[in-house]
Amino acid sequence: MLTFDAANLSDRDLDQILSFLRSGGVIGFPTDTAYGLGADPFQDSAVRKIFEIKGRPDGKPILVLVDSMEMLNRIVDTSRVSSIASLLAGRFWPGPLTMIFPARKSESENVSRLVTAGTGTIGVRWPAAEFATRLVRALGRPLTATSANKSGQPSTASAEDVRAQLSPDLEMLIDGGVLTSPLGSTILDLTQERPVIVREGPVSRVALAEALNGNIR
Repeated sequence: MLTFDAANLSDRDLDQILSFLRSGGVIGFPTDTAYGLGADPFQDSAVRKIFEIKGRPDGKPILVLVDSMEMLNRIVDTSRVSSIASLLAGRFWPGPLTMIFPARKSESENVSRLVTAGTGTIGVRWPAAEFATRLVRALGRPLTATSANKSGQPSTASAEDVRAQLSPDLEMLIDGGVLTSPLGSTILDLTQERPVIVREGPVSRVALAEALNGNIR
């Protein structure tokens, strides 16, 4: 497994990582929650590798990372939830809040159906982690970030944890040290009439209810 140190990443190292991603590769990398598996969400073959590496059942969606509202709007349809999305993004992004949106139907910006699992929706987060944001910005497009672990196993908080679970199937790993709070992000579904908390995490129900004046389930 080819490993890079996130704290000492050269421009040449970054170019190698980006080239690997653009050619359909999957990497392990640190996010603001746990270590994730990064791949180009527009390439079916790349996303399929994630399922194979994790031993993940088909039919489970995969979230993606963005680095701006502009990038978010390229892949989701915010027309029905724009005011709520903008409010929550302004309050909690960058940070550990994943919001589920209707996926954009534009042919030019369609993510793989494996990412949405045929649901027509997509979970998106703008991470606070410096390396994850740098990577997305350098790639110039969203990046998958499903947890870097075997399906059903604990989330990974270090490069050593990732190696223990995913070697030899994972070819490239960025070591960001030990993460202090390897918890999954809060997931909020914005595709319903009222926002629905799918999973409570670092962003609490109380904080979300306060931001939305109680308009939440």
